[in-house]
Amino acid sequence: MVDWNLAVATATRLVRPGPEVSRDEARAVVAELRKHAKSSEGHVRSFTRMGTEDTHDTPVLVVDRAGWVRANVAGFREVLKPLLEKMQDRRGGGPGGAVLGAVGGKVTGVELGMLLSFLASRVLGQYETFAPATRELPAGANGGGRLLLVAPNIVHVERELDVDPHDFRLWVCLHEETHRTQFSSVPWLRDHLEGEIQAFLSETDVDPMTVLERIREAAQSLAGGRSDGAEYEDGRTGAADGGRSFVEIVQTPAQREILARLTAVMSLLEGHADYVMDGVGPDVVPSVTEIREKFKERRRRGAGRLDQALRKLLGLDAKLRQYRDGERFVRAVVDEVGMDGFNRVWTSPNTLPTKAEIAKPADWVARMHHRAD
Repeated sequence: MVDWNLAVATATRLVRPGPEVSRDEARAVVAELRKHAKSSEGHVRSFTRMGTEDTHDTPVLVVDRAGWVRANVAGFREVLKPLLEKMQDRRGGGPGGAVLGAVGGKVTGVELGMLLSFLASRVLGQYETFAPATRELPAGANGGGRLLLVAPNIVHVERELDVDPHDFRLWVCLHEETHRTQFSSVPWLRDHLEGEIQAFLSETDVDPMTVLERIREAAQSLAGGRSDGAEYEDGRTGAADGGRSFVEIVQTPAQREILARLTAVMSLLEGHADYVMDGVGPDVVPSVTEIREKFKERRRRGAGRLDQALRKLLGLDAKLRQYRDGERFVRAVVDEVGMDGFNRVWTSPNTLPTKAEIAKPADWVARMHHRAD
């Protein structure tokens, strides 16, 4: 169903070259990122009051853009395996199934490679939750999870923002280390997230005609949407259906319910990482104020029209809202009940905030701490 090797080859061929650095500069950047990743562990543990030295058993890997592509293809193969096997069985029983599968796999491989080439120059770091071990990229001691730092992208952004490179590298590491702390300190979190993703995938229509019809409906909805850039109550702009991405529109009703829960979890994780990064920053990153202002302005400003269109199509603009909404939730809860009170969020899946509670933190506080709004 997917030619994974072709996806890697396509992405590697199309990805933009990184910034120019000498071999000695590259070695220095890698060494410094590894050093900052290590020092970030103690800073994050102290600030969040989560985890111990024994909980960090996942590797930290400094990679280039091609390495990020290979790592993510390996992760996709792991997560999508049940769905692709289901689709393969469905297609294999029909006439010409093998031929269609071979052709479709090539097409999908190229499409995935093009998507990854777009993303590979934009990601600064990533905690890979479902990472399988590979020859080049080892998994964690528990069989999953590894922290990736994409060196050329970090160098590119620090130069673009014209900030202190040493401070910026530590600042990025604080954010990514928070994600590693989240998953290494909360034993049930990985399985819960995987369960939600598999439930989402199990609802996927594998009948090509059903998928085609939903795509047609989505295209009609987008074509009939407003394009005047008007702002909605939640601050989004875009189509008249509420500014949903193409990816959201082609989902089934059951998938939208699951997506609401996943959105809440991802908003929490991303917002928590942003909150920790900014909270630790003043004590260990001298120029954190300048970095924060310039970086957040870069997020708001975005890129060119093509870049913005691709972000909208893929739902990547939703990720930026997750940072903002999640950080606002974490800040409001910590201000109200303190860090220990906030950390009740990690008790079980039932203590995670809903999507509505992300927008109204007082409701989560009332539910968890039995307080009246």
